[in-house]
Amino acid sequence: MEKTWILVANRGGARLFENTGAGKGMTLLRDIAHSEGHLKDQDFNADKPGRSFDSKGEGRHAMGKSESPTEHETAQFARELAEMLDKGRSANEFSRLVLVAEDGFLGVLKGELDGNTAKLLTDSVHKDLAHVADADVPAALEGTVKF
Repeated sequence: MEKTWILVANRGGARLFENTGAGKGMTLLRDIAHSEGHLKDQDFNADKPGRSFDSKGEGRHAMGKSESPTEHETAQFARELAEMLDKGRSANEFSRLVLVAEDGFLGVLKGELDGNTAKLLTDSVHKDLAHVADADVPAALEGTVKF
């Protein structure tokens, strides 16, 4: 039996569904909360960047960060989801993968997928379905994803 895993995610959480064939609907496997995804940069770190002197001259400037706290948290959550999907693939729990996520998060999530797991990705949908009830997710994907 061919199983498809459908991960519906955004920065604030994810739901993992399974479909076992055409007309069989979707079954919720996991609901993964990620409350940190709703925080803003200032909620993570109240400190301002440090200050530094120029290597030559008398100038002084704020030191920048290569990644904001929200970007770091988003990447970390995407890594956790990708690891979960990789474990499922390794255990042969699914043969097809569909990712449904808000635009910014979808790219981060796809970038974190293991190469072998990425090969099972059959569809990716740019939609934020976080506020759609579990029972209504199949209808929200109708015409976009074929099972």
